[in-house]
Order: sequence, then structure tokens, then C-alpha cells
Amino acid sequence: MRKKIVAGNWKMNLDYSEGLALFSEVTNMVKDEATGNQQVVVCSPFIHLHSLAQLTKGYTHVAVGAQNAHQAESGAYTGEVSAKQVKSTGAEYVILGHSERRQYFGESNELLAKKTDTALANGLKPIFCIGETLQEREANQHFDIIKSQLMEGVFHLDADKFGQIVLAYEPVWAIGTGVTATSDQAQEIHAFIRAELAAKYGQQVADDITILYGGSCNPKNAAELFACADIDGGLIGGASLKSRDFTDIVKAFN
Repeated sequence: MRKKIVAGNWKMNLDYSEGLALFSEVTNMVKDEATGNQQVVVCSPFIHLHSLAQLTKGYTHVAVGAQNAHQAESGAYTGEVSAKQVKSTGAEYVILGHSERRQYFGESNELLAKKTDTALANGLKPIFCIGETLQEREANQHFDIIKSQLMEGVFHLDADKFGQIVLAYEPVWAIGTGVTATSDQAQEIHAFIRAELAAKYGQQVADDITILYGGSCNPKNAAELFACADIDGGLIGGASLKSRDFTDIVKAFN
């Protein structure tokens, strides 16, 4: 049975004390909500990781992740953070390939393939993001874009390593815009992704991979989205900065 995950992405928000305060609120509120194969993951700025990881002790269903990691093991890369350094904080996950990294920092599929390899080699679970822009969707290129992101970004992995990643579909046109893909649109893409996984790795691997929806998921639409057959949770942006909203999204599983 594949894991159901609600992952919060704080992006570049919250100072150190604000982050600890929000995380403490969230853990207290979700501790009795996430059960069984459900997990809550908070992906914070690097400054929070170690302290948040310490706060997860005793919470079986809560984990911490980073929002990025460098593709090199170490070296003269001023300002960057390695996967080994992320892992040493106690973090378990790392977001890779977020549309903002692709857009603002020019991260290519080829670069992200290297980052994925390095993250896995250091014991991190990548949350690998894929998705199309509004222009690509309007040109009816969204299936081709997603397929190429999979092929060039993660399909070089063998089945065992691929089984350690989480995928997140994020329609770029629905991030931070307040526009959300309909549940039918989201399910269509998630089903397409799972079919591509089955064609590459077989049905069992495809059935076991968690695929999150990451496009303006909120307390009002979470239950409808999570009820879709191939949507296994959400990668939550703005709503993850509000403890009540984030908890209500977690509750949508039930």
C-alpha cells in the first residue's frame, strides 16, 4: 500500500523562531490526525532543519525535508548545501525540481537527474516535481512535457532506487495563482504519470509510488482531490504557513 503524504513547502518564509513556533503548532495539531500509512512532511528553509528534526522525535508520522540540495557531494560551491549536510540535520526528504527552481535558477532535467542520484546516495527521499506551464498546456503539450521530465530526470534509476522517490505533479499555472486544476484534470495527469511508470517499471512499482498534487491545494478542495484514485496527497505551499489550514488539509485524508 503506497504512502499517503501531505508535504508542506514553506519556501523562503519564516525566520528561525517563527518556523519553530509554526512547526510546534502543526505537530501538536496533526499528531492524532495522521495514522497508518499517512505521513506529514514539512520542508523548511535550511536554517530550521536540525531544530525541526529534533522536534519530530516521538511523532511517528511527522518528518522534515529540505527544499533543495546540490548535485555535488562537496566542494567549492559557496552558498550551496549538500545532500550529506541536509541528511546530517535529521531531515528525511528533499524537494527536487520544483517549478520555481526550474524557472528562476535554470535547473534542467539533466541537472535534476544528478541531484536525484546524490540525494538517494545520501539516504534522502526526493520529492521530485514535474509539471507544465500554462503555455504548454494551452499548446496541448502537457503530456509530452511531463513524459520528458520523467524520462530525463528519474527514469535512469533502477526499480529499487525509483521506489524510494515521491513524485509531485505541480501544474505551474496553478501555483500561487489561486487557480486550481479541477479534480478531473488532476486525476487525468496523475493517471497518465502512473501509466508511464507502469510502462517503464511494471505495474507493481507504479502502484507503490506516491504521487502528490501540488497546485494550490487548500482545505476547501483537498478532500475532493485526495479522493481521486491516483492522487496520494499534496505538496502544499501557502496553506502550509497557516497551522489550521495545513491541519485541515491533513484531515482531508479521513
